[in-house]
Amino acid sequence: MRKVAGRLAARFRVVRLLRRQYRLDISSRSPCTIAQEAQDVLAVAKAIGEPALVVGHSSGGVVALEAIVASPPAFPGAVLYEPPVVIGPPLGGDAVGRAEAAIAGGRPGRAMTIFLRDVVQIPAYAAHLAGLTVAVAPRWRAFIPRQINDAAAINQLGVRLDAYAQIQIPVILLGGGRSPAHLGTRLDALARTLPHAEKVVLPRQGHGANQTAPGDVARVIETLADKVLG
Repeated sequence: MRKVAGRLAARFRVVRLLRRQYRLDISSRSPCTIAQEAQDVLAVAKAIGEPALVVGHSSGGVVALEAIVASPPAFPGAVLYEPPVVIGPPLGGDAVGRAEAAIAGGRPGRAMTIFLRDVVQIPAYAAHLAGLTVAVAPRWRAFIPRQINDAAAINQLGVRLDAYAQIQIPVILLGGGRSPAHLGTRLDALARTLPHAEKVVLPRQGHGANQTAPGDVARVIETLADKVLG
């Protein structure tokens, strides 16, 4: 979210959280839960000490939802970009388990290919290429087990729509018109569930609009921030 934050920093105090799940100084063999990460978000909000709009992209959106549920007064509003919430069967069916087995077998590139193809659901050729590319770059290779742990943590959380139905703050559900279809389905489920949700679709963007169209994402965040932060 660095590019998005940079566009907001001229008008707002922006704090980016390095999520516990992705910290390389913590062993990936002891993965954390979404509930633990939600508590981290609440700790940051408390340290800020003033009303803060919470923004979450992808699994970060799931963490943001859980932080709001855990402490409803903590945030006056939220912008969530395609959080892959569980709305029925686990994400990717048995794909996360297969990816975990690949990690255990010393095949992180294979694990990433499985994740991208069967969980994110990008085309198979693109998933294979990305898996190979990430696996040979030492820095990115280190993040692969954490990405799989993140997906497993969401599946462990399970279906939480009943809890999200109690959220009373305004929430913008942001999506990309070119994102994998299942992400749109999950976003629609949230739109039907959250009492004060507005769905916004960036028509020419996919799941990574925070990178490819940071200005568009920042404008959506800015619009809600102006309303709820005064």
